[in-house]
Amino acid sequence: MTDHKPTRNEILRPLHLVGIALAAGIFATVVTLVSTGAFTTRVNLSIAKGTYEGLTPLGLGLVIGGASFIVTLLGLAMLMLAVDPADVTKTIDRPVLLDRDEPDAGTEAAPPRDDRRDAGDAPAPSSS
Repeated sequence: MTDHKPTRNEILRPLHLVGIALAAGIFATVVTLVSTGAFTTRVNLSIAKGTYEGLTPLGLGLVIGGASFIVTLLGLAMLMLAVDPADVTKTIDRPVLLDRDEPDAGTEAAPPRDDRRDAGDAPAPSSS
C-alpha cells in the first residue's frame, strides 16, 4: 500500500480556512450567550417584558461571533500570505518545524564551536 503524502495545497484549502473561522465564530457566540445568561429565565422574562436595558444577549452573541469570524478569517489569510507559493506544490514528508540540516537520530553531531571569550579571559595564545 502506498503512503499518500498530501501537498500543502491539499491541506490548507480555502474552504477549510472558512470552516476554521466559522467554528471560531460559533464558539465565541456560544461562550458569549452562556456568559451573559441568555438561557436563564430571569433574562428571558426581562427581555419579554421590555425591561431589559442594552443589547440583548442574542444580539451581543451575534456581534461577538461575527467579529470573531472576521478576525479569524483575516488572520488565517494573512498567515497564508507568508507561505511561499513554490512550497505549496511540495509534499510534506518530514516535520515542518524540524531544521533541514539537523543530523539523523542515530548519528552524533559534534558540538558547535564557541570562539567567543568573556571580557575577563586572557587573550588567545598566538600560534607563531
